[in-house]
Amino acid sequence: MHYKVCLLGATGMVGQKFVQILENHPWFKLTSLAASEKRIGKRYGSEVEWIVSSDIPKYAKDIEMVPLDPKQIDADIVFSALPPEIAREVEPKFAEMGFAVSSNASAFRMHEDVPLVIPEVNSEHLALIEVQKRKRGWDGFIITNPNCTSTMFVITLKPLMDFGLRSVRIASMQALSGAGYPGVPSLAITDNVIPFIRNEEEKCESEPLKMLGKLVGDRVEFANFKISASCHRVPVLDGHLEAVWVEFEREVSVEDVKKAFRSLKPLDLPTSPREVIVIREEPDRPQPRLDRDTGNGMSVVVGRIRRDAWGIKYMVLGHNTVRGAAGASILNGELLVKEKFV
Repeated sequence: MHYKVCLLGATGMVGQKFVQILENHPWFKLTSLAASEKRIGKRYGSEVEWIVSSDIPKYAKDIEMVPLDPKQIDADIVFSALPPEIAREVEPKFAEMGFAVSSNASAFRMHEDVPLVIPEVNSEHLALIEVQKRKRGWDGFIITNPNCTSTMFVITLKPLMDFGLRSVRIASMQALSGAGYPGVPSLAITDNVIPFIRNEEEKCESEPLKMLGKLVGDRVEFANFKISASCHRVPVLDGHLEAVWVEFEREVSVEDVKKAFRSLKPLDLPTSPREVIVIREEPDRPQPRLDRDTGNGMSVVVGRIRRDAWGIKYMVLGHNTVRGAAGASILNGELLVKEKFV
């Protein structure tokens, strides 16, 4: 059985990645592309400046784009790659009309009744769906995946929770594709590092505490440890590389950490990687160019795991537009199907 899929915001960089990943998906069939008013009635292939690979997938070229109007959409699940300011207006209209919305946008991530989900980390937070529907009077619902930078290090923090986390510090080296298209001007980033990404550090310091928190009744009690983030744009096309320092409540060895990383098992879903966390033992890995496509871009890769004065430090890398964006929303959609929310 194929579930009919509508994609909101198909022409941007993340939208293009959705189109690419959904090609030949075993569960989902992309049947609707909803776009801005100026593109309504036009074919996708004629309107998109394709930038994520060599060519637009043939199956999508002739799909006629439709309005961002739930009354004109026939779909079982809606994926959203909308900018947050548009998502804030459009996504509730779809949820109210009974659609399951799996969103990559930041607009609703921190709302108390909206699940912010990484399936391998906190799938139990899907219970908030019924809370959301009841409180808002919607027939459908919205779930979200986190910020691309948060995703990578939160996946690694999940198996370390049993050791007792006291504090986490991260420094990110973020790829250009995370800024969308056309993104950062070439004269600003060539031969340069930009040590500021608007709102990024705030997201990295708040979203993980929700995801790693406990569901108690109708709300999530946020995790009780501190996060400090410093985020930077670097001249890399794809792949966010992050340095992470973790302080624990007790003594933890490098081998303890490696064993914990290996314990995080993949889910039985089409987009799940064989290994969620891949450990590289080489002293100069992970590297974006060499490791970002590990697990079809859905694995995170860690390396340089070592002790320091506070606890353990390591590097983590993930593909920001796959595991950190489109692939994350699609994996959430698969989880909704498996858990019978769709």
